[in-house]
Amino acid sequence: MPRTIVIGAGLAGLSCARELQQHGREVLVLEASDAPGGRVRTDVVDGFRLDRGFQVLLTEYPECRAFLDYDALNLRTFRPGALVWHSGRFHRLVDPKRHPLESLFSAVDPFISLPDKLRVAKLSAKVLARRSEDLFAKPEVSTIDRLRELNFSDQIIERFFRPFYAGVFLEEQLSTSSRLFEFYFQMFAKGATAVPALGMGEIARQIAQGLDIRYNEPVTHVQDGSPASVRLESGETLAADTVVVATNDILRTTAAGDRISLGVSYPSHSEWNGTVCFHFAADHAPLREPILLLNGEGPAAGPVNNVVVASNVSREYAPKGKHLITASVVGVYNTQEAADLEQPVRQHLRKWFGVQVTEWRLLRGYNIPFALPHQTHFAPATSIPQPARGIFLAGDVCDSGSLNGALKSGRLAAAAILQSA
Repeated sequence: MPRTIVIGAGLAGLSCARELQQHGREVLVLEASDAPGGRVRTDVVDGFRLDRGFQVLLTEYPECRAFLDYDALNLRTFRPGALVWHSGRFHRLVDPKRHPLESLFSAVDPFISLPDKLRVAKLSAKVLARRSEDLFAKPEVSTIDRLRELNFSDQIIERFFRPFYAGVFLEEQLSTSSRLFEFYFQMFAKGATAVPALGMGEIARQIAQGLDIRYNEPVTHVQDGSPASVRLESGETLAADTVVVATNDILRTTAAGDRISLGVSYPSHSEWNGTVCFHFAADHAPLREPILLLNGEGPAAGPVNNVVVASNVSREYAPKGKHLITASVVGVYNTQEAADLEQPVRQHLRKWFGVQVTEWRLLRGYNIPFALPHQTHFAPATSIPQPARGIFLAGDVCDSGSLNGALKSGRLAAAAILQSA
């Protein structure tokens, strides 16, 4: 029998399986869908590559640097900074260290005051001078309270920080832990923001190479013990020394029904941040830069939080002569509410890009209500939960809601299993 069964071929399950395999342990991964990745997948529709929700890879993430072959992923990078829509036009915000000439021109734009720009530079210098571990040890408040402690004005908070970090945290109140805010600020400042040339799903495909994975195998029951076991939807039962539960669908529902109670605190439905992502096909790109576009006027101006012309970042995201535009809305919506957003999204985008938006063809909309755990408190994980005999957990809920957190949780789960052997 396999020594370890991993339920879920998302990044957490894959990283756990990879670590165990590299230490000579026999591993079987069970995945309910037809491909690896979980929430980090890319679909091909009419020749366009559609990530399931707008996602990026921060190249300085320590777990990503350890697990991934960046050269093989053929990373394509975003232009640092953002274009922020406010008062009828886009305003450019750039990192003066990376683009000193452009920063001279943007310095005369009163969109963001000079004192706020100096405060950004000061914050950047502080976080870059510290280790991530030191940032995690600082007293914790909400992100919005941290920004106010740093004396940032309402102007820069509402025009830049709120829309930018709403896109990171997938919540507009900025109630997420200040520790995560400063960690992400550090990651953005130190490295590049990128996507694999063929889509974010290539990250999972790379880690999955060489692993024993059975697809289209939903698990309906997990039983602790020695050995532990899982029952598949097909009725088949598989036994193993250890089982790693690395799929949120099972974790959210284990407290009742025909599954064991894992005996650990797990986010309820109200403790998840969501997003709705619309992918549009266009004959002409509304701009040529691989840069993030932000709504600096707030939700009252329209539902769109951020936009990117994905085919400007990676030409492979769209067929030759076509362009892919991705627009994201922040929030948790039911299926009908998400579908009803298309027309308000188009109306909002017409304010930015004009009548050309009318000609854009909707390729697909993704409603992702369980995109990220809502983390008002954060302490980096040093171990992984083992709620029952032979059962271990993995997933970004065990650390931080990010690629880094998912990979780290899998690594920690593997370490715990190897230590218990």
